[in-house]
Amino acid sequence: MKQSRINGQDTPATTRGGRPDSPLRYGFLLVPGFTLIGFASATEPLRMVNRCDHGVRYHWHTISVDGQLTRSSNGVAVQPDFSMADTPQLDALFVCGSNPIPPRIERAHLHWLRDMAHRGTALGGICTGSFWLAKAGLLDGYRCTLHWEDASRFLADFPKIAVSTRLYEIDRDRYTCSGGIAPVDMMLNLIRRQADGDELAAMAAELMVCERIRSTGDTQRVPLRQRIGTGQPKLIEAAALIESNLEEPLSVDELARHVNLSARQLERLFNEYLQCTPGAYCLELRLARARQLMLGTGEAIINIAAACGFASVAHFTRRYREQFGIPPGAERRAMNARPG
Repeated sequence: MKQSRINGQDTPATTRGGRPDSPLRYGFLLVPGFTLIGFASATEPLRMVNRCDHGVRYHWHTISVDGQLTRSSNGVAVQPDFSMADTPQLDALFVCGSNPIPPRIERAHLHWLRDMAHRGTALGGICTGSFWLAKAGLLDGYRCTLHWEDASRFLADFPKIAVSTRLYEIDRDRYTCSGGIAPVDMMLNLIRRQADGDELAAMAAELMVCERIRSTGDTQRVPLRQRIGTGQPKLIEAAALIESNLEEPLSVDELARHVNLSARQLERLFNEYLQCTPGAYCLELRLARARQLMLGTGEAIINIAAACGFASVAHFTRRYREQFGIPPGAERRAMNARPG
């Protein structure tokens, strides 16, 4: 018989004002290719709280469709505690999303998530887990967030859902976060809502060498700003223009006019801070977007090439292979052939 792990969860129904009479129970649905860093970042704060409290405030369980071994995005395999069918009662359930998001979400996941919501279980999404909740129709009327890398696809598929760029969102009985180490902050803030929560969250953060518990007001960093800071607004504006015009790339002269610089000044900024030309930066973004679409959707290669500003499939394939070391079709086939 499988034993539950001592760890936990938090939800509106689980945000108890007094000390809980029994431990809170969290479930973590591990989808194939789930991000291990997100899962670990969500569970470790709960383990630390149990350690600090010298007792058991939280239990956690890992879950998969059939209870079979589930492989994470970095290849580490986890043996779940339960299948969806034999999962015990939970206070909250978190979907540990995959990277990349698969072209199709398993119907079994969607049906089960709807059933859990019907039972009154609070629901959360880690990294790309918001995508599963949205696909099941469980984020309608809620704020949510997910990893910035997948925001464009999410907005395209679910234009009516309110998506923020925050690290995490706690909106009534929905808890979503952007992935990476953001689950640490989300869980610590949920822990704060418990009896003695402020003190326990602070002690847990200290054990994890976490200098600051980030709030719901903290946003995900824009990669370019992270690389060059905010001291070059013209460069950041030009880069944003490039990113918003991937299907029909702007010329250097057009970019320079938009940001009120000469073409030479703009090229100098790119070379100094990004060590590349505006054209090379644009190509890198187009290929990154193309790869995201190749691995995250079932869209035809010819359509992806056109959506990312390539005049022909042959040109797209050549550039893709030069950038990633493998043709786009071959990489998609390799991803689809992965076990688990």
